[in-house]
Amino acid sequence: MAGLGDIVQKAFYLGVGLASYTAEKAGSTLAELKTQAQKLADEMVERGEMTTEEARKYVDDMIKQAQQQQSIRESERSESKSREPRPIEIVVEDEESQQSETEDLDALRRQVQSLQEELSKLRRDS
Repeated sequence: MAGLGDIVQKAFYLGVGLASYTAEKAGSTLAELKTQAQKLADEMVERGEMTTEEARKYVDDMIKQAQQQQSIRESERSESKSREPRPIEIVVEDEESQQSETEDLDALRRQVQSLQEELSKLRRDS
């Protein structure tokens, strides 16, 4: 069972690593978008196609739109994950509970056997 624990631990670390990488990548993508939008806005201001205030609003709108699209994608991913089967949790029981279950099982077997004997006795009598 130690091998199973190692596999579960590695799977957990893999998941954490992927989540961290995705968050880092998303942050860098938004930063790149902001830089590109800012450059474009600066060029348009230099050419006189828009004012500084319009350029600032343009960059802010681009960032908001990208963040909204990212949150939509994240919610879609979480919805698709909720459709997947739930993982099964393996619980290791201690010896005391196993012994208690064994005793309960033995008691039930004795009770079933006595009921079967009583039923066969009633069938013979009738």
